[in-house]
Amino acid sequence: MNTISSLLNEDWHERYRRIANLNIRSSIYDLTNRCNLRCKGCFFFSSGEHIVTEEMDIKKWEHFIDKEKARGVNLAILIGGEPTLCMDRLEAFYKRLPTYCATNGLIKVSRDKFPDMMVGISLWGGGEDEKVLRGKDTFAVSSKNYEGDPYTYYLYTVTPRQVGKIEPVIKRIVDVGLKVHLQLLSNDESVDGFYWRQGELDDLRFEMDEMLDHYPQTIISSKYYHEVITTGMMLGRRFGWEECPSVTESLDTRKPPVRRLIHFYRWAADLKTIHRCCTSATRDCSTCKDGAAHMSWIMVNKREHMNTTRDMQNWIEVYEMFAKLYRLIPW
Repeated sequence: MNTISSLLNEDWHERYRRIANLNIRSSIYDLTNRCNLRCKGCFFFSSGEHIVTEEMDIKKWEHFIDKEKARGVNLAILIGGEPTLCMDRLEAFYKRLPTYCATNGLIKVSRDKFPDMMVGISLWGGGEDEKVLRGKDTFAVSSKNYEGDPYTYYLYTVTPRQVGKIEPVIKRIVDVGLKVHLQLLSNDESVDGFYWRQGELDDLRFEMDEMLDHYPQTIISSKYYHEVITTGMMLGRRFGWEECPSVTESLDTRKPPVRRLIHFYRWAADLKTIHRCCTSATRDCSTCKDGAAHMSWIMVNKREHMNTTRDMQNWIEVYEMFAKLYRLIPW
């Protein structure tokens, strides 16, 4: 039977030790139902998940967050709508839990109030794709708001139209002194011209690998992650409902149980409704290309990666990538 010690040399063993005790217990929270954009392909609105009564009482939010902390949550991932529309709720989380804010970047988070909160700015392709899918080039605004910010990076959602064209986007991000993580568009609203074909995904995998080689100080990623996200395959298994680890615990009725995130929930902005998973109940799991779900899929399957040294190193690199994205370990 393989062990960590038998698979890894001292350098890799030290990298493993750095992440082995993080004991991440994350959940996702819709901070609000409102947004200052309406993006084509946004799972939140296309799935109708925004149709709940939003809790407006900040005291109830504070009480809810305290209960989540008591439940063992040690990483709050705040999404929306647009979280920065509710700075008081954002602050309530930040004062109680390690907090990550996913934003479109149009409203600047005050570093006086939130000095070290991790911020991930959504970016959907290049300027023209952004105009088609989001109605405006958000980079022009968000880059001014967050230029050089050491606790901010771009979540660059690559679209099929971006294949062969991602380097100019990476260069723009380099120029404003920020980092970037790559993920893929799932096209939840079936926008014409934004469907993936396998040949495009193969080409994109090669391109992402090449960009990681050229910009290792800017791109937070790993080649194994690129392989899994573009193929939907991990160790001969295909991603889908029977594999996804990011399902709300109380709604997870799969038999036999699958490896999953411990105590994971995704809460609506009424503080009562729970959503199926980290994206939406209307998404076909076989077409899901959510980056965090695929990362988590790798992370919960550590033992399955203990077959060879290379498999274990791949697992470590993805776990490190996740930990860096939420600043649980330094960049």
